[in-house]
Amino acid sequence: YVTPLVRKLAAENGVSLGSVRGTGVGGRIRKQDVLAAAEAAKAAAAAPAAPAAAASPKAAPAVSPLRGQTVKMTRMRKVIGENMMKALHTQAQLTTVVEVDITRIMKLRNQAKEAFVAREGVKLSPMPFFVKAAAQALKAHPVINARINEDEGTITYFDSENIGIAVDSEKGLMTPVIKGAGDLNIAGIAKKTAELAGNVRASKITPDDLAGATFTISNTGSRGALFDTVIVPPNQAAILGIGATVKRPVVIETPEGTVIGVRDMTFLALSYDHRLVDGADAARYLTAVKEILEAGEFEVELGL
Repeated sequence: YVTPLVRKLAAENGVSLGSVRGTGVGGRIRKQDVLAAAEAAKAAAAAPAAPAAAASPKAAPAVSPLRGQTVKMTRMRKVIGENMMKALHTQAQLTTVVEVDITRIMKLRNQAKEAFVAREGVKLSPMPFFVKAAAQALKAHPVINARINEDEGTITYFDSENIGIAVDSEKGLMTPVIKGAGDLNIAGIAKKTAELAGNVRASKITPDDLAGATFTISNTGSRGALFDTVIVPPNQAAILGIGATVKRPVVIETPEGTVIGVRDMTFLALSYDHRLVDGADAARYLTAVKEILEAGEFEVELGL
């Protein structure tokens, strides 16, 4: 037997009496049983949906055919090694790092990339923005774009921003040079970067393409590295490492007050020769690059 009050209560709460287990005498359904069933139904509806079945695990990486072998060093590997050792043994190297909010850059890129590739014939990656900002800042901070002439006891401050771009290839790390990068716009930098990287990977790079860098940029973030303490090449004063871009919650100051938002963040690491570049010089240069990137005033160049 179910009382009229209990039936009414069940109807009002959408509870099926057939699914309720009574706790009264002889299993009679009481008001408390209906209310408990209604609360249980509400809790189940509010609970988050069960997560989708876990994706199948990724296949283990293929075993390299080099595993277990002893092979002769290639000439390219020897040259890279000699240059790196020379740089470390002849310079007083250290690294300074800043964090940069590139949310505006990423939004501009997303807005412009389709029209850009149709107009310029090359894809618009984030890299040209970093090269542009780095070159622009070098003009105001010539000590970063310089060379020590040890034999003469002099310092050369270059009047052109010839920026080497580290490119990963099957033969090893190569650094083709964008000559006069400080005089190029975003489209010019994008085209030259694509041309040089393509020549490296197609083994069409020339000695002239690899010569004359006054400053170097290495995008270690393209392989997922958060940041790296990159080695300054010989005959240069500094190298800029670009870390991976990741979305993070960040404290943002707005006219309405302080808020927390999800932003595109990256680390810039400047390794430099302390014989020529002081820590304050490195910090001023990195701050200038950071300000250019965060301002993101590239609409005119992108045709937006």
